[in-house]
Amino acid sequence: MQDGFGRKIDYLRISVTDRCNFRCQYCMSEKMTFMPKTELLTLEEITLIAERFIGHGIRKIRLTGGEPLVRRDMKDVIQRLGRKVQSGELEELTLTTNGSLLTEYADHLATHGMRRINVSMDTLDPVRFGEITRGADVKVVLEGIKAAKAAGIQIKINMVALRDFNEDDLLPMAEYCATNGHDLTIIETMPLGDVGADRKIAHIPVAEFVAPLHDLYTLSPVAHRSAGPARYVSVEPLGLRLGMITPLSNNFCDDCNRLRLTTDGKIFMCLGHNAHVDLRAAVRKDGIASVDQLLQQALKLKPLRHDFNAQLEGSAEILERHMNVTGG
Repeated sequence: MQDGFGRKIDYLRISVTDRCNFRCQYCMSEKMTFMPKTELLTLEEITLIAERFIGHGIRKIRLTGGEPLVRRDMKDVIQRLGRKVQSGELEELTLTTNGSLLTEYADHLATHGMRRINVSMDTLDPVRFGEITRGADVKVVLEGIKAAKAAGIQIKINMVALRDFNEDDLLPMAEYCATNGHDLTIIETMPLGDVGADRKIAHIPVAEFVAPLHDLYTLSPVAHRSAGPARYVSVEPLGLRLGMITPLSNNFCDDCNRLRLTTDGKIFMCLGHNAHVDLRAAVRKDGIASVDQLLQQALKLKPLRHDFNAQLEGSAEILERHMNVTGG
């Protein structure tokens, strides 16, 4: 598949639920209203739509949320899509999780073809972790990460850069990841949804956030790429591979390869735009074959770039949908 700008589209992110057992301050408001279950894609709809996309050239799928592992039939979702990896139809099935349920799920993930996952963790400090998540326990996440590693799954830690909050946590996190053989990716905040906070204060460019590493280590670009937008450097002699995702300070849209399937079955061509097509409505009305036509429509709607900078500066309206609906 190619979009209107000639970019190859081979990566699909599926938000399987908008629900989460954390309330991270940059992601959602403290008292979120979640979708009725009737509006969510069913297990059968998720797998049928995914199969259709695989048939059109999608080679990598990431399951996101919300917290994907809180979905009650998530083991079935993983098992069904895992078969596509085992058959060779899909190159990779991955997951982004807050890590709180990994102790229960680690073996199941590994059994059904997941070789690597991303775990969102913005600090190792128990007090700050509880503050940013509004009450979660970092020890539970660390135990989950251990369980996943023991199951043979590669771990990448996603750390959101937050000005005047977790800047002092970078060095401890880098050392933790290097010691345990995990990659670390630093991510800039993005303006999505009303979370009751001033993002102009929270935002910090990744280059500024990682500056303390330069005082202690040598950072050198490396050719490694994952399916996502991160650009990687090696941090030596620490022995850390560090990724940087910079939607605001260093736009990476020129080689975007992604589509997003939301919790309620809409395909968004860009995280920073509202243009979408409604697959759920079409599938429920006209059957799974309707996906083919809508997919071509979606590719034509995919914009060249996002508008996050204009939204953050106030010259464009903040998008109303939250990250937990669209998927990370």
